[in-house]
Amino acid sequence: MIDIDRVVRDTPAAAHGVFLDSAGSSLPPSVVLATVAAHQRREAEVGGYRAAEERAADLAAVKTSLGRLLNVPAGTLALTDSATRAWTQFFYAVPLAPGDRILLCGVEYASNAVAALQRAAATGATVEYVPSDPTGQLDLDALAGMLDDRVAIVSLVHVPTNGGLVNPVREVVDLAHRHGALVLLDACQSLGQLRVDATALGVDALSGTGRKWLRGPRGTGFLYVRPGLVTALEPPVIDLHGAAWTGPGTYELAGDATRFELWESDIAGRLGLGAAVDYLLALGQSEVEDAVTANAAALRGLLAEIPGVTIRDRGVRRCGLVTFSVEGRDPAEVKAALRDRDVTLVTTRRKSTLIDMTERGLEQFLRASPHYFLRPEQLAAAARAVADLAR
Repeated sequence: MIDIDRVVRDTPAAAHGVFLDSAGSSLPPSVVLATVAAHQRREAEVGGYRAAEERAADLAAVKTSLGRLLNVPAGTLALTDSATRAWTQFFYAVPLAPGDRILLCGVEYASNAVAALQRAAATGATVEYVPSDPTGQLDLDALAGMLDDRVAIVSLVHVPTNGGLVNPVREVVDLAHRHGALVLLDACQSLGQLRVDATALGVDALSGTGRKWLRGPRGTGFLYVRPGLVTALEPPVIDLHGAAWTGPGTYELAGDATRFELWESDIAGRLGLGAAVDYLLALGQSEVEDAVTANAAALRGLLAEIPGVTIRDRGVRRCGLVTFSVEGRDPAEVKAALRDRDVTLVTTRRKSTLIDMTERGLEQFLRASPHYFLRPEQLAAAARAVADLAR
């Protein structure tokens, strides 16, 4: 059981208003702020190089903590500046040739989709979309029918940026691996709200970010590449951190996931990411998942009772994202009006998940993402504010 009083003390902003944008960039606990600020102050005192050397062991421990979070060895993890960097460092490293096929899911995130289209155009590969089933999640039967030995990679979004659903992962992995295809899991929206065991899921690679449900700093991300696959891939961008210059015409890549990293980084941010992961691990991943899921279900239920409000969530399994629309009201206007009432949420647009929203005939709606630090009375206050606007 999470001690909400303690969490609120650790998150001063959580004590007032209603923050419903953890799926965008969540409120960090005070230990994250203190960690980042302390290192920035130290950089001002002794310079960035010396400050980083002093925290070398702590920086290494960030991967150890992420390894505990994902149940993977630390050497399979690379630290990046974003989930997009992590995703593209792996995706562009996968060899592609004319005739190869790239499969994306129907709820694919725009950043992944445009990268896949660019790579396909450059290599002669093709991009195809696995349809969703009637519930909204990836259609496993359709995927099985599309797979063949020409499929090089399947990109799967674990939790889409909107819609509230959780895609089946292990089932996708098992189907893809029968044909030798790699599975790249975008866990940007699942890590920090759901338990994600990368080893049990069997994915070949996973990308994540610090700023969302993990409650870490912006400008932080990470990549997992399964053991045995790391040394088979060469990242599209390398420098003297991920590779050694061994002679005038030679270089040697790092033997672990470090090869996917670049030397320059926000050291303070990475230390803050480690603090955020440690904070989550101390609370317990199962406890956090239960609390987030319960808060989302409660908010979903409250909103569903309001005349004129339509819940837009889909899927067999639903998570901490709650999407909805208010009849006759522009979502952007509703968002602004709610902010005037100290309720923070966002709008989500067609351009972010083009295939899914086009098929559903939607242009834009509202997204609320309540974290575990919210109390029932705050959720009720948010619902009342929406109800006032729906009249």
